[in-house]
Amino acid sequence: MTSYQHPRPQSILVLGGGNTREPVAAQLAAQNSTLDVWVSSGLVPSQANEFFLTEDVSLTRVNLDYRATDTVTNFTTLVTQFQTRDIHHIYLITSDFHMPRAKAIAFWVLGSRGIAYTPVVVPSKEPSEPPHKVVRDVARSWLWLITGRTGSSLDPDPPISSS
Repeated sequence: MTSYQHPRPQSILVLGGGNTREPVAAQLAAQNSTLDVWVSSGLVPSQANEFFLTEDVSLTRVNLDYRATDTVTNFTTLVTQFQTRDIHHIYLITSDFHMPRAKAIAFWVLGSRGIAYTPVVVPSKEPSEPPHKVVRDVARSWLWLITGRTGSSLDPDPPISSS
């Protein structure tokens, strides 16, 4: 329903991971000058900003957020900000191998708040993620919907934060 009411994306969300996603986001932002960009736990600011500046994207449109520690928290840490800004449709940028899991999480987390997404796939040479990761993160998304917690603190090997 949301995608019918808001057929055009109003913002760009980039899920951090590697150095190929921000350049795609910068190109998309350059082509869509009214859209703000949210980068969730991506490259360090100097590297991320360089990609946007290269495409002549004003850094006032770029929001670098380093609170997320995994794919579920990429969404749960930003969904309230999207709601507050009355954003109902986003471009979702991530790598091809990661997109199935990102879409599954987005369906539950963003969808629960009336936010639609349009996937933008970044090609890679990585193998597809195993199905158990999708199942696990959908369960964590449900946990967040019910309790407001994602279970990320249970990760025995959390990623190192870049902030």
